[in-house]
Amino acid sequence: MNERLKKQTEFMLEIDKAKNIYRQTHLLGYERQENDAEHSWHMAVMAFLLDEHANEKVDQLKVIQMLLVHDLVEIDAGDTYAYDDAGNATKRQREEKAAERIFNILPEDQAKKVRQLWEEFEAEETPESLFAHVLDNFQPLALNDANDGKDWKQKNVKKSQILKRNEKTASGSKAIWAYMESLIRQNIEKGNIIDE
Repeated sequence: MNERLKKQTEFMLEIDKAKNIYRQTHLLGYERQENDAEHSWHMAVMAFLLDEHANEKVDQLKVIQMLLVHDLVEIDAGDTYAYDDAGNATKRQREEKAAERIFNILPEDQAKKVRQLWEEFEAEETPESLFAHVLDNFQPLALNDANDGKDWKQKNVKKSQILKRNEKTASGSKAIWAYMESLIRQNIEKGNIIDE
């Protein structure tokens, strides 16, 4: 038996579990929450459609790869809600442990590559990781806006929380951040986001 292919298949089957990790964000129409696999797919499509809005030229394939693997750690660590202070306090530790287990299912060279992509995404320092984070923040914000702000309203989300989460968004794309700011303002006016 081809040992390399066996490990790759094992990883492929393991990451199928991402389809059962549900996020706080709802699908368009608000019928149910989206899962991690849907979230990653959605952003991978966004990456090649919107890369013209990145502040710097980015390696499109690398951005897509980051977006496809960045949430795989949630198979073990679970999804941590963006505005959950207690959950975010332990997030990195839980996700590192998950990365160690999940990525190492792969053959060593691929495990190293996937781990490097994940670490680069987390560090948020390169043009690719900054732009990937823009999309990771823009996608749920756009869905929340399209769903009339129901998720924000239900969780009593404050403007300051959204701004803190998006501190680096303009570093990846000034154009997308300007658009996001307009959506935030509109939702404050509608009473969907608390302005404090």
